[in-house]
Amino acid sequence: MKNSDIAQVFAQVATLLEIRGDNIHRVLSYKRAAENLGEYPEELTKLSAAGELTSIPGIGKALAEKIQELIDSGRLTYLDNLAEEIPLSILELLKIEGMGPKRVKLVYQELGVKSLDELDEAAKDGSLATLPKMGQKSVDKIIAGIQALKSFGTDRVKLGEALPLAEEILEKLQKLPAVTNASIAGSVRRRKETIGDIDLLVATDDPEAVMSTFTTLGPEFEVALNGPTKSRIVKKGLGIDLRVLPAENWGTLISYFTGSQAHNVRLRERAKAMGLSLNEYAFSKIDSDEKILCPTEEDVYRVLELAWVPPELREDKGEIEAAENDSLPQLITLDDIRGDLHMHTTWSDGSHTVLEMAQAAIALGREYICITDHSYSLGIANGLNEERILAQHSDIQQVRDQLGDQIHILHGTEMEVRNDGRLDFEDDLLESLDFVIAAVHTGLSQPRQQVTDRMLGAIENPHVDMIAHPTGRLIGRRTGGDFDMSAIIEAAARTGTILEINAHPSRLDLKDTYVRMALEHGVKLAINTDAHHVDQQKLMHFGVSTGRRGWAEPKNIVNSWAYDDLIQSITM
Repeated sequence: MKNSDIAQVFAQVATLLEIRGDNIHRVLSYKRAAENLGEYPEELTKLSAAGELTSIPGIGKALAEKIQELIDSGRLTYLDNLAEEIPLSILELLKIEGMGPKRVKLVYQELGVKSLDELDEAAKDGSLATLPKMGQKSVDKIIAGIQALKSFGTDRVKLGEALPLAEEILEKLQKLPAVTNASIAGSVRRRKETIGDIDLLVATDDPEAVMSTFTTLGPEFEVALNGPTKSRIVKKGLGIDLRVLPAENWGTLISYFTGSQAHNVRLRERAKAMGLSLNEYAFSKIDSDEKILCPTEEDVYRVLELAWVPPELREDKGEIEAAENDSLPQLITLDDIRGDLHMHTTWSDGSHTVLEMAQAAIALGREYICITDHSYSLGIANGLNEERILAQHSDIQQVRDQLGDQIHILHGTEMEVRNDGRLDFEDDLLESLDFVIAAVHTGLSQPRQQVTDRMLGAIENPHVDMIAHPTGRLIGRRTGGDFDMSAIIEAAARTGTILEINAHPSRLDLKDTYVRMALEHGVKLAINTDAHHVDQQKLMHFGVSTGRRGWAEPKNIVNSWAYDDLIQSITM
């Protein structure tokens, strides 16, 4: 079994235990194990052979034995026993906004609902509304959630899932001697937060050899089309398309299959106005058979008398005009990032110590980090009270002394904004911290004005430096709070409060459209990983891509600034 397969089993166990109402610490141990296993860089089978499964963070003897059982047999008796009590099919119900573990358990026990279709039927025939604390608004919300899941959850895949697969396949194709150029294209190259399928492009004079490799990648891929210049394979419903052309056509090929439809229409219209037609093969003069070949993508834009447009901007949202006027932004890059201002340790719900998180940041070339464990109201995350915050400060100081000038370590908090709008900590404690994050994790279903007022209250607090993952969304699972984002962005601009672009591919929050809106209002932004594991610090590039889609430049992203400039900004 792959690491991801084993992690999925542990995640299922955690969810079933949560539905059953088991001890929260047991639930969390399986959740953390699932997270650590899914992201662990080494194959678990190799660790098993070496007898080193317990070297994985969060994996003790009991969990190691369960991993071993999965490796040996492909099954887990513990999960099988749980599934006899609570069918695995009801896990699908948790994907619907408004359906938490307690409510899923209720509809299963009271109505026998164990699938999306059965829940949809119960909602529409009125039986769902008969359950305790289930008013018509809740029912309507669940119906909408079911429809969203059916259209969104089955047709779109998160970038965080698609990009690694695309890179894995591309790497295999690039190793072929016949390949002179290869790239990811389409919405994955534009780094959209969700994608419909994966597009891969190859320049080669031997398409047969390339297609032969592509269509024989492994039994997990079903071949849907096998042609001389285009083939399609499918993995678990996700389509992967490959197109090949000679190197002389590379520029038009990658341009054509990268841009959004709207962007490409603008390019073709511009070509037509210049007496040309444009497709994936070449430019052609309308009044003759003469063709203009473009070996590079830059050549395409040069022919159109435009500056080259970064892939993330190709959405027909002003980039054509900016390219024409040579006013495209100098977009933020991963190399610009100097620090990470949002991460968690074993003090709350993280998997690694302050020292381990700092050492991982050093390995990535970070100049500074901020430790921001949860505050006490988020009990499920083992949040810190004032006493533990003070104890944590001593721990951080010891790590500072140990690492010296290798990295700056700030002490902060991710403070909960409670359902009634109060903040977890008083101003005197907040004033003693280096960096204060406020976040809304609960009560996201509150009416718009109420949930917005909670956020605005945090923004108005002079000790709050940043708002984390401002909408609270989880891509494909929940839409987040119904915040008045215009009011929030305006307040952040007025108070100088930083808004976060959360780099985790399940969040990417702020989304790109809000990023651009924030920039237009002069709001300062930060791109952070919200890492709960050392390896999650490597997810920064997803946040950078979202920033780029929102036209962000280094001057807009505070954690691309030098340390002294950042400190001066947050202490003003």
